[in-house]
Amino acid sequence: MSSLNRLSQSAFAGPVLALTAFALFSAHDVIVKTLGGTYSPVQIVFFSVLLGLPLAMVMLMRDPTDGNLLPRRPGWTALRTGAAVVTGVSVFYAFTVLPLAQTYAILFATPLLITILSVPILGERVGVHRGAAVVVGLIGVMIVLRPGQGEGISAGHLAALLGACASAFASIIIRKIGNEERNVVLLLYPMMANLLLMGAALPFVYRPMPLADFGALALMASMALVASLCVIAAYKRAPAFQIAPMQYSQIIWAVIFGAMFFGEGVDLMTIAGAAVIILSGIYIVMREDKANVSDNRPVLATRTRTDTGTYPRASQLGKLDDDQEQDKH
Repeated sequence: MSSLNRLSQSAFAGPVLALTAFALFSAHDVIVKTLGGTYSPVQIVFFSVLLGLPLAMVMLMRDPTDGNLLPRRPGWTALRTGAAVVTGVSVFYAFTVLPLAQTYAILFATPLLITILSVPILGERVGVHRGAAVVVGLIGVMIVLRPGQGEGISAGHLAALLGACASAFASIIIRKIGNEERNVVLLLYPMMANLLLMGAALPFVYRPMPLADFGALALMASMALVASLCVIAAYKRAPAFQIAPMQYSQIIWAVIFGAMFFGEGVDLMTIAGAAVIILSGIYIVMREDKANVSDNRPVLATRTRTDTGTYPRASQLGKLDDDQEQDKH
């Protein structure tokens, strides 16, 4: 048996695949930040979707279910689509203007926000343990932002916060309607909305792109798809509570890539705040995995990071894959 086969069947296969996925996502974000120094987030989002759409369509062709592209829950689908569009522009802008480590630290608040939103939208019962973890995590966010100190809260910080909130909203909607709505609709609508809305705004911000930059966008799209597939494979090889915390490895890549490519340092307050947020998020994941604690497991079900609507979410691709397997049997 080859070493690759042994690894794929080992207990480490899931976490290794997840770590690989989030390393690719981090490299994807380096390209976003690099191009953001020259181009508007609108232009980056538009071409990211344009180049990623053919790859997504190939995946969608595997959908074994019958039906059309009309949503069964149009109101919720529209809200989720709008949230994904807001997330894409906000997060891409935040990566452009903030240090990578700060951006990730704020986006890591997404599981905390998902837990909060699960109460009114899913009817989730959040007990003292998870409630306390959310409060502690939000304190971590305040440590990162440090309102009233230094230069204060910038537009980039607000964009990252908006991205985290919109991504949490999109994720919780998927948890609400995911069993009723077709995966092809959930996959395609945010990408098409981004393509149409960013395309409408593109003439006002467009700057000509040399072939090298266009190639970087193509590489971004490929990285996002491969990373999503790695996340799917990881969840098939290990329980969710082992895989979900792997997203926090991005803070390590943020420190490394930030120093290597952008000359960014990391201040103690950002590290301290990120540590508080990460520990809170991991605690929520561990609590959700316990029996009789969570009815919906909204954080564990999210599977991947912020929903920018620029590439297919791993959770939907995974369901497509599961549907195809069931169809075979």
